[in-house]
Amino acid sequence: MSAADRHRRGARRPPAVLLDALGTLVRLDRPFERLADEVARRAAPVGLAAAAAALGEVIRDALAEQDRAVDRPALEAVRDDGARVLRAALPPPAAALGDEEVRAAMLGALRFEAFPEVAAALGDLRGGGHPLVVVSNWDVSLHDVLGATGLAALVDATLTSAEEGVAKPAPDLFHRALARAGRAPDEAVHAGDSPQADVAGAAGAGIAGVLVDRDGGLEAPPGVRRVSSLAELPVLVRGQGTGAP
Repeated sequence: MSAADRHRRGARRPPAVLLDALGTLVRLDRPFERLADEVARRAAPVGLAAAAAALGEVIRDALAEQDRAVDRPALEAVRDDGARVLRAALPPPAAALGDEEVRAAMLGALRFEAFPEVAAALGDLRGGGHPLVVVSNWDVSLHDVLGATGLAALVDATLTSAEEGVAKPAPDLFHRALARAGRAPDEAVHAGDSPQADVAGAAGAGIAGVLVDRDGGLEAPPGVRRVSSLAELPVLVRGQGTGAP
């Protein structure tokens, strides 16, 4: 074997980094306060507790229905359903708002922002040659969210459960992400904030999981690596590799 062959065999490609979205890359930006403001501008003041209860109903419904939203027309239908849920949950006189007003108030409340450290962390990883793929249980609107927050340009691909027809923790969604990244399972890590969907799901696909535990209160199996923010992820990936700790 030539020296060049030995070098190529010994060289490691930068591992792929698969990433959850909500709670890992982005968060809702003051949704209850936003809804209270949106409703007050269109009808009458509504208390923060009432706004939180009403929007909580919408979010629960959206999570249950998100995989229906496989394309733009389906997304609009899901949003129409969400607006009806919101109208039923709002106290009077806010419940008397017109259809378009309720819908606009709902969408105005559901605004996302990137966590402060995310853009720099993704830039660091990408600069190191790591393929970056978002793997999320979300509907087709995730592409808009990543675009609006400036993150779409920092990742190589985005896979949503709605578009792919399979959700985490099923291994197939992770395998499709690996195919997009051009890496094998032992050449990747997956970072996310759900011990079940992200950590256990990644393990089921043969991928090392990293738990994003921003508040320090999540439980995960012993030995699972944790980060409190994505700022720690580039160092972890470079310093510890992708194998189990």
